[in-house]
Amino acid sequence: MNLETPIKEAGIVFKKYASRLEKLGIKKIEDFLYHIPFRYEDYSLVSKIADIQPGEIVTIEGIVTEIKNEFTKRWKNIQKAKIADDTGSLSVVWFNQPFIPRIIKKGDVISLAGKVDWFKNKTIFQSPEYEVIYKGVEPLHTGRLVPVYNETRGISSKWLRRQISKIIKEQVKFVNEHIPDSILKKTELIGLKEAIEQIHFPKSLDQAEKAKLRLSFDELFLLQLAALLRRGQWKNKFVGSPFSISKYKKDIEKFWSKLPFELTNAQKKAVKEIFADLASKKPMNRLLEGDVGSGKTVVASIAMFLSYLNGFQSALMAPTEILAQQHYDTISGLLVLFGAKVGLATGSRKYKGGDDTDILVGTHAVLSKKINFKNLGLVVIDEQQRFGVEQRGTIRRKGLNPHLLTITATPIPRTVALTLYGDLDLSFLDEMPRGRKKVKTWLIPKEKREDAYKWIAKEIMDNKGQVFIICPFIEESETMATVKAAKKEFEYLRKEVFSKQKLELLHGKLKSKEKDIILDKFKKGQVDILVATPVVEVGIDIPNATIMLIEAAERFGLSQLHQLRGRVGRSNKQSYCLLFTDSQNPKTIKRLKSMQTLYVGAELAELDLKLRGPGEIYGTAQHGIPILKIASFSDFSLIEKTRKEAESIFPHLSDYPLLFEKIKNQNTKQISPD
Repeated sequence: MNLETPIKEAGIVFKKYASRLEKLGIKKIEDFLYHIPFRYEDYSLVSKIADIQPGEIVTIEGIVTEIKNEFTKRWKNIQKAKIADDTGSLSVVWFNQPFIPRIIKKGDVISLAGKVDWFKNKTIFQSPEYEVIYKGVEPLHTGRLVPVYNETRGISSKWLRRQISKIIKEQVKFVNEHIPDSILKKTELIGLKEAIEQIHFPKSLDQAEKAKLRLSFDELFLLQLAALLRRGQWKNKFVGSPFSISKYKKDIEKFWSKLPFELTNAQKKAVKEIFADLASKKPMNRLLEGDVGSGKTVVASIAMFLSYLNGFQSALMAPTEILAQQHYDTISGLLVLFGAKVGLATGSRKYKGGDDTDILVGTHAVLSKKINFKNLGLVVIDEQQRFGVEQRGTIRRKGLNPHLLTITATPIPRTVALTLYGDLDLSFLDEMPRGRKKVKTWLIPKEKREDAYKWIAKEIMDNKGQVFIICPFIEESETMATVKAAKKEFEYLRKEVFSKQKLELLHGKLKSKEKDIILDKFKKGQVDILVATPVVEVGIDIPNATIMLIEAAERFGLSQLHQLRGRVGRSNKQSYCLLFTDSQNPKTIKRLKSMQTLYVGAELAELDLKLRGPGEIYGTAQHGIPILKIASFSDFSLIEKTRKEAESIFPHLSDYPLLFEKIKNQNTKQISPD
């Protein structure tokens, strides 16, 4: 067995738990070392039995003088024991753990840790951590800072501690230090082996912090270097087809003049950056980030128009049929006038065009072997994190190193975007189209709920507006009974609140055809209120929708709230976003109130990072983004430090073979264009 041994091949014990360990991200022996604790129980206070006080969290050591299983009148199973040291004895009780008397025997020296209770005028230990003490063996579960890990069914922290301790003793000596000494000294970081030992079994919290800093630095540093390597490979390895711009200057000017609106300064800047890429022999590899409604599709259409003028085909791949259809409608409306043939390929709509289509818009259906391109020059991918590396590679291989433009509405702080997508050139659309009114956003307290409902009904009657009502879950959850569930809320609203309006229910468990029928009715104005889960977050464009009501708003990240808000305000009508919450937490209220003043997605995402942490950046629907195990995207200073060090060492990477090998392995795991 070594660090690279797959769990399924690492012996009977590991093989038995392989599928469960995989849920924790543990697929090979090395992964145990990087399954780090999320907190520590402090059992470092070791006390004599006579000195313990009720309420204390302590560890005691003693001899088992009595231990047995006992059944109550209701057949509940209790384990009772008595432990003695040279100062006294203590009663111990566990519940429903009948195996304990098989592990702990009378006469054993054991260590117990937990909170001391007071019961029937005497001190007692209820359900403490326990372990039998053997001579020369350091305790793992008591008498120290005890690591607590993310668990899954059948895999406890206690079990993990035993395995990790054994692996560290046997395998940590084979861990190679890949960061050069010069960087370790400059950044005052401890060595990798020491960091792994101290993150799991620290002698103090200060040690644990130093270990976490080193491993966090590692994670971000390797991420930055992997991105720089991919960028270098893209620039040096691939030769693309440069597009001519000056030759088609008049056609481009004519296209500008036909647009029904003037581009924002941000759009003009993005087009200039994209045109410079398209004119280069090196294929473009650019990410265009912008809020919902900021005009990303129009910018992509301009790039596809230039591709068409140069005699090349373009393909746009979107994650859902709804979004693909909307892109098709927008692009057709802009480019068909100039003679471009635009096709649509989705799972439910078979593509009947030949290979003479100039622009093909679709879902993953465009990857079909039946669809071929004679001269694919530009690939546009919407929300690339929704597609796997393999899928993105497949669409690129349908041409000869085509230019690649990725567009995303996911609000990502710029610092994080530079880390996640360091291999891409970045363009930001941080302006909304001229004339677009800001969506007025209000936080609605519990006592104003009925008034809000009356106001919504009046808006529907007076202004013929349409309404989204978003609930976090489809079904009511037993553990979250207070949270509004879409189905129950739909029935309540339909019968009790909006009985005069037409309501429909939309959620992710509906079949595609059912969703399409409901959305089509909503688009045509046959539905006043659409009650939905966050399935509407991306890709639904209803210009007549003017009100977005979000239930249990505290359960959403600011980025996701912002994307939901972007579903309204798509016309020149004044639109509104109402955030409903029953929370009384001052921090929660302050966080939600920021929606009333901030309207730029990246700014809200950055604030969310600071307030809630990195787990909430992308919302529940985002997939495929590399998630950090140890470091935090909210640690902006460490991100900057690792980027600086990565850029400094990158030109000399070949001088450090261990680091270079580590990066090459890392590169295969990260989001990459190939």
